[in-house]
Amino acid sequence: MYREIFNRRDRLKFRRFGNKGYSLFACLGKEVIVGTLSVVTLSHAKANSICIEADKADSTQQTASRTVLLEGVDVTASRAPLSESRAARMVTVLDRKDIAAAPVQSINDLLKYAVGVDIRQRGPIGAQTDVSIRGGNYEQVTILLNGINVCDPQTGHNAFDLPVDISDIERIEVLEGPAGRVYGTSSLLGAINIVTKKEIRNNISARTEGGSYGYATAGVRTNIATKQWTNSVSGSYTRSDGYSRSKAGNLNADYNGGKFFYQGHYEDNVARVEWHGGLSAKGFGSNTFYGVKWDNQFEHTLKTFTAIKAETKNGKVRLRPSIYWNRNMDRFELFRGTEDQVPYNYHRTDVYGVNLNAYFDWFTGRTALGAEMRNEDLISTNLGEPLEHPVGINGTDREYKYGLDRTNISFVLEHNLMLNRFTLSAGLIAVKNSWNRMNMRIYPGIDASYRIGTGIRIYASYNTSLRMPSATELYYSVGGHKADKYLKPEELSAIECGVKFVSETVNAKVSVYYNHCKNMIDWVRNTDEGEDAIWESVNFTRINSLGMEISGLINLQTLLPYQRFLQKLDFAYSYIDQNKDEQAGLQSMSTLEYLRHKVVAGLETRIVKKLGLGLRYRFQDRTGTYADVDGKVQDYRPYGIVDARLAWTDTKYKLYVEANNILDKRYVDFGNVPQPGAWIICGAAMNINL
Repeated sequence: MYREIFNRRDRLKFRRFGNKGYSLFACLGKEVIVGTLSVVTLSHAKANSICIEADKADSTQQTASRTVLLEGVDVTASRAPLSESRAARMVTVLDRKDIAAAPVQSINDLLKYAVGVDIRQRGPIGAQTDVSIRGGNYEQVTILLNGINVCDPQTGHNAFDLPVDISDIERIEVLEGPAGRVYGTSSLLGAINIVTKKEIRNNISARTEGGSYGYATAGVRTNIATKQWTNSVSGSYTRSDGYSRSKAGNLNADYNGGKFFYQGHYEDNVARVEWHGGLSAKGFGSNTFYGVKWDNQFEHTLKTFTAIKAETKNGKVRLRPSIYWNRNMDRFELFRGTEDQVPYNYHRTDVYGVNLNAYFDWFTGRTALGAEMRNEDLISTNLGEPLEHPVGINGTDREYKYGLDRTNISFVLEHNLMLNRFTLSAGLIAVKNSWNRMNMRIYPGIDASYRIGTGIRIYASYNTSLRMPSATELYYSVGGHKADKYLKPEELSAIECGVKFVSETVNAKVSVYYNHCKNMIDWVRNTDEGEDAIWESVNFTRINSLGMEISGLINLQTLLPYQRFLQKLDFAYSYIDQNKDEQAGLQSMSTLEYLRHKVVAGLETRIVKKLGLGLRYRFQDRTGTYADVDGKVQDYRPYGIVDARLAWTDTKYKLYVEANNILDKRYVDFGNVPQPGAWIICGAAMNINL
């Protein structure tokens, strides 16, 4: 699916150009454009076909600009691949340089710096994170691993239990707004695609970190490549004592987990084939995650991921088939280690999917077709309809007695019209789900962009999508919760317009959007009923959101070429207003708790040649309320966080110190789950080419 070229080539330097018949460029027999593409111009591009070095870069050693061989930069903003210069919709990319420079320990932490993304953590290092986009909730975003949907139909709470370590990642692509045409259903308000490294070098890399609260992690990765084959294997382990204790004095925010990931790649003149398999296992103290009354909860998850996909390279019609199977297993303990008080909740979900995409070019442009069948099979101790034949739970004397089995079928049609500076992309997705005998529904969308000169592009879009309720929303009726199995699917339509400016020194974007969502699903309760008020899952009628995003990046080396200390400065601001405010006496669990204001900013500097310092700032102001341990309703308070990273980078190794929440700010992202104060980590990494 992704075209990546990493072949190293000898540099050719041309001192002058001659318009002669025997000149080199004339001998090539092609039109040649010579120029320099600034790094910042790729901040919204999916760099699939750029000739780059395979080694992980550090921001402290970047030059002000680099010359690259550009054979067609594709972006994941449409069903068919289009070059970045032709795409009608913007995609935000956190690439390898962003990852190397960020003071983070997990993918979840990295996404905090995407201004349109809301990260609500119930603990650091990715213990459990709710991820949402543009004022939505954690169930309304599709999570993908190398383009494969890995969402769990049981709940979105554990969506980021991925088998890859942060050092395995090549880039993270964020598509904001309805993405049904691109990524299928469930991408109501956007999609996040995690793309792993695919290198052609034989190498081995390793890293280790240690820091506050008993935090320690270690990981290793090796890559073996031949002319046509590439295979890589990685593994990591992480643990922490946590930063809080229960009333009884026991650790209740501790964490331990391991990841394993294998991926392969084969390519010849006919086709390209990629496959992966991975495992993520972790256990973590979930203190007051699901109720302030219980401060010694615990959860264990085990997830496996497998997928294979291919792409033909010849012929008028290009085919892109894929098939995948993901298994998610979860055990929740309301009272940690004491099942005799309250039986543990067990869940097992198997998701099978097969899809076929195709595209072809003709005189009117590029047309894409696609079809997918996805089956979601859940068995549980408390979610779903009674099973006719209960299934035994491995390692226990208990059984799965309930379940939910549903199949989603979708068809996509899209056409892309490209006329000089103008691009129009229009299409639709048709969806039918076996749940509640849902009829076929159609969701259209259209994107348009126009390029003014070489550095300005204006764009506008109208898109629609839907999301099926999760099994938890349909059936979780225990522990003070009451679910409704007849919930309707959520539906959303969105209008967006904006302008983007790119130059060698400045990269800036302004966008405005309006979302209209009906049948929004949320958990709400009446606080007038006191501590015993029940959380109920409901279709929360209609919610309209008006939002604006502004972002800018300045290449300080280009702006101030006679200095080397200041490298890069970036700034972004997001504002959202929803017209359905929280009603008096009514508390929402997520939908009405959105980020009205979010600010992110960063400064990268180079102290000496190999020593760099990066500073990050994040400000968040959230609407909504929560009930504290005494049952009193509290407003979420705005807060600002400062993070820093100091790194010494050599050719084969790197030493660094990361400080999170330097000002020791005390805050909450979700209800009564306080976040840690200052957090210091020291680490080392090495990379050896074999």
